[in-house]
Amino acid sequence: MNISTIDKIRKEIENFSPSTLPKEGGIVRAVGDGVAEIEGLAHATLAEMVLFEENEGETLEKTLNREGALYGMILNLEEDSARVIILGDSARVSEGMRASRLNKILSIPVGEEMIGRVVGALGEPIDGGSNIMGKTYYALEREAYGVIDRSPVNKPLHTGIKAIDSMIPIGRGQRELIIGDRFTGKTTIAIDAILNQRNEPENNRPICIYVAIGQKESKTARLVALLKDAGAMEYTIVISAGASAPAALQFLAPYAGAAVGEYFMEQGKDALVVYDDLSKHAVAYRQLSLLLRRPPGREAYPGDIFYLHSRLLERASRLSDRLKGGSLTALPIIETQEGDVSAYIPTNVISITDGQIFLDTELFNKGLKPAINVGISVSRVGSAAQTKAMKKVAGRIRLELAQFRELEAFMQFSQDLDQSTKSKIEKGERLSQVLNQGKHKTLPFEKQVVVIYAAVNGFFDTIPVGEIGKIEEDLLLYMETKHNDVVASIRDEKTITESTESKLKNAIGGFLADSNYR
Repeated sequence: MNISTIDKIRKEIENFSPSTLPKEGGIVRAVGDGVAEIEGLAHATLAEMVLFEENEGETLEKTLNREGALYGMILNLEEDSARVIILGDSARVSEGMRASRLNKILSIPVGEEMIGRVVGALGEPIDGGSNIMGKTYYALEREAYGVIDRSPVNKPLHTGIKAIDSMIPIGRGQRELIIGDRFTGKTTIAIDAILNQRNEPENNRPICIYVAIGQKESKTARLVALLKDAGAMEYTIVISAGASAPAALQFLAPYAGAAVGEYFMEQGKDALVVYDDLSKHAVAYRQLSLLLRRPPGREAYPGDIFYLHSRLLERASRLSDRLKGGSLTALPIIETQEGDVSAYIPTNVISITDGQIFLDTELFNKGLKPAINVGISVSRVGSAAQTKAMKKVAGRIRLELAQFRELEAFMQFSQDLDQSTKSKIEKGERLSQVLNQGKHKTLPFEKQVVVIYAAVNGFFDTIPVGEIGKIEEDLLLYMETKHNDVVASIRDEKTITESTESKLKNAIGGFLADSNYR
């Protein structure tokens, strides 16, 4: 052995540093369509992370620390191999490449530094800003809290939309489905709920997380610009796995949203997460499952599609005081075809959630926005969280509106109707107009109470239907300038006392007497 060889061996021994990482490697046997089949991962577990070693001979630590390291997630465990979804550009993976287990479940960074940012499904920034150096990491897949760890839902989450806050209220910790055909305003309702949190006191304002699954990047960019302009990005995080993202990232995005929301919930804060939308999420999972050679079931969806959404939505809850009393509210969105709520994915998600807001294409085309179908929409929890003030004024509104919808078909024969039916139809038309609300024009709950009180108690009965919108604006301006003490009393006390009701009646009566609406 010559001296140069001895020097080389000595140098290698000096530079040797034993790996502190567990090393169980495998070899990529086949790769295609974002899925790799790896042989040799004998002790692998489901949802575990795998690192692809692109540079042969490089140490595992060096590969891990290199920017742009390529990871995978194990989704199928087979007799002598594991099938892994590639979390990135699958063109970088080739047959014969080594892949190592990392002995940890796929996790993402969470924390306060994410607020105001737009990130990908793995927590990486995509807004052109600095890297998010998270001190805390949460696993994407986590077990939901048990019954003993939860509290009843009894605190309202105001959306700023009169029709929802009065008839289909949402509580903090609830799961309320927004469902309807394309272009019926589903995303608008969710974004309005986020925008309305500006009206909440800062110490009571939930952190909002908007998860865009399979959406066009241009749409997500517009929404981010809207939130920035409105000052809502101060308390909002946007997680995006766009239409061009691999199916694997679209599948993981809502779990990332739930993990980020759980972080804030466990700090004792309130969080609101919007999944837009779970129909595309189901399609992404179907695509992955078929590529993983899993047997297809109804509509080619895999057999565990119900479990997919239930384990996601069950993570929304309100924690007990022992666990700091934080909450995670979920607003999943589902797109229907021709209003068919009995299809496979809609029925699955309806059965998991605590109620649904159904948006009707026919009502939308009539110009009623939000186009909520009162007959099908329901909140199974929120009324327990509704403020006493709203409960008092909105108690009759749902019944009267439902009666109006039934009688609406007879309106063309109005000359043959008795006076009682005519008056119900007229009142229903006025109530429909009162609940009509412009896009992104949210109202604090105390102002909603004032308008609904006036409508339900007959103050608008002599007003032409076409002028309801104008009188509502004028009434709110009048109350704000001349009777702000009444509005403040409703806001602070969350109820309408006898003296407040008396002042409210006099104020509305005074407004009508002073105005031109007589």
